[in-house]
Amino acid sequence: MSGPALDAAVDFAGIALRNPVLTASGTFGYGTEFAQFMDLRAIGGFVAKSLTLEPRTGNLPHRILETPAGMLNAIGLENVGVDAFVSKKLPRIPDGVPVIASVFGTAPDEYAEVCKRLTGVPKLAGLELNASCPHVKAGGIEFGQNPELLADLVRVARGATTLPLIVKLSPNVTSIAEMARVCEGEGADGLALINTLQALEIDLQTRRPALRNVLGGLSGPAIRPVALRMVFQAARAVTIPICGIGGIATGEDAVKFLLAGAHAVQVGTANYANPMAAREVAEGIAAYAAGHGFERVADLIGALETD
Repeated sequence: MSGPALDAAVDFAGIALRNPVLTASGTFGYGTEFAQFMDLRAIGGFVAKSLTLEPRTGNLPHRILETPAGMLNAIGLENVGVDAFVSKKLPRIPDGVPVIASVFGTAPDEYAEVCKRLTGVPKLAGLELNASCPHVKAGGIEFGQNPELLADLVRVARGATTLPLIVKLSPNVTSIAEMARVCEGEGADGLALINTLQALEIDLQTRRPALRNVLGGLSGPAIRPVALRMVFQAARAVTIPICGIGGIATGEDAVKFLLAGAHAVQVGTANYANPMAAREVAEGIAAYAAGHGFERVADLIGALETD
């Protein structure tokens, strides 16, 4: 006789998810690209490619590179623009799939305008602010690297939307806990961390940077322990929920983030190698929970024992 069915549902920042698995912005397109590989309703939802006010072509090649246990990219946030996303991309997403839109710009007012245009749009469950974008007027420093810039960004975005607001934090900081507290203080509903680690690779044949942009963002399994540490620290610094990101490729990887305090996770680089990775991660979480006597996946959240 089997026991009670596992309850995989979680609540993340006011967004009801059938399971805690999302996909990371920039790794899952606009969702429709992966619909041929799996039912999008098999995962909790997805974060769409980051959006700007106007369409953006991104950086010139080379802009993506395989690295040991990971990937380096400087794609440059290529996207169709917020209006085309609303009119052409979102209508193609099946009903019942929570969609979170990623937002970025070079100044707070640009972020705010994108947030306004997305507010009230059917099928959108929430917004994710990409705080790792450089603030042009501040000399190119990332919003997420400066507490004052980050506070200003979150405050302005919060005033521009009624949707759940999630801030995706940069790992390129001294204290992730400080940045988490800044976001909570300015009204963020949740956090997503971490974004990619800034990195460099060199082509020995040309003696030039391997990427046209020189620097890129490192992702994949190589950064998972760093991401796990930052989620652990941030979860103890704030009361708002956290979505863990960084090198998650299996259900076991994801469970570690839940135990460290994350309410949900995002699968990113693994999608490039396996278009069904997110579904398999969701299945792996359920298998772990059931195999260890948990009736609810939510009971894994913050269950790490450190004593």
